[in-house]
Amino acid sequence: MPPRSPLPARHGLAAAHLCTPPRVRATPDPWPTMGAWLRGRLRDGVDVAGMLAQGRFVDEDGRALRDDDPYAPARHVWFHRDLRDEPVVPGEIHVVHRDERLVVVDKPPFLSTIPRGRHVVQSVVVRLRAELDLPELSPLHRLDRVTSGLLLLATEQRWRGAYQTAFERRAVDKTYRALAPLRADLALPTVVRDHIHKERGTPRAEVVPGAPVNAETRVELEREADGRGVYRLTPRTGRTHQLRVHLDGLGIPIVGDPLYPVVRDVAVDDFRDPLQLLAAEVAFTDPVDGRRRRFRSVRSLPLPAEDGAPRDAERAPRSRRSPPP
Repeated sequence: MPPRSPLPARHGLAAAHLCTPPRVRATPDPWPTMGAWLRGRLRDGVDVAGMLAQGRFVDEDGRALRDDDPYAPARHVWFHRDLRDEPVVPGEIHVVHRDERLVVVDKPPFLSTIPRGRHVVQSVVVRLRAELDLPELSPLHRLDRVTSGLLLLATEQRWRGAYQTAFERRAVDKTYRALAPLRADLALPTVVRDHIHKERGTPRAEVVPGAPVNAETRVELEREADGRGVYRLTPRTGRTHQLRVHLDGLGIPIVGDPLYPVVRDVAVDDFRDPLQLLAAEVAFTDPVDGRRRRFRSVRSLPLPAEDGAPRDAERAPRSRRSPPP
């Protein structure tokens, strides 16, 4: 367990932490200076020399490291990485509920749940840690970046385990709604059961014929809207892209889906065609106090298209508190 970071969070992100290897008995240290070690350790385009000159690497006492500082084994180092410019995702993060343990938000499409890859500042976690002054805020489940709707987060790490266990035990009832084509020959309601597999690094998930069932969704037609259907989806499991794969398999792919039935090349700053999939309702018995909880999205289908032009990072939309459902 590393010591406490001497650097405060920046953009809601904790400082990165590194530690030099411990000394191996009777073996000389392999690096002459801390600068040499950092250059060898950080090979992913980090400007080590420039950051050292700016005093951006610090030790556990908060002292800025110098390029020529002698190498020392088991030495802790913290720093903040440079963040790429990100197009600001339009739409508001509605806070539908907040208490000591939980924050429930209604996220817009195109906003990542957690910071990763090309989406760091433009993620629910990073934006809300800073805005709500909750540095330990963390999601209890995930929504695809292109999916809208309800997302539950723990205010502190001490609450995370109990709620995550409820999700893992399928003790949380989730209802989604999707806008998709109508099929007169499709008998509904129906329950789709199959095996879904997604390889790491590939964009699409696939159904594996004959494999044991690991994905189950109940599909109902709730109403018609302008020649399309609004479907009520009740997943019993939570496989990656499960709802998108299941509706595509029924011949009714969700409107605006950039992956199913075919992969479309959509720019990261093109917000004109949102996936018409909404995490609409969440209900569960609170594992801490035993209360019955139910939350509903403030959004409805169809989700509006946004201007496709990139937004100025200085004008990121602020979250808005909405009344509890």
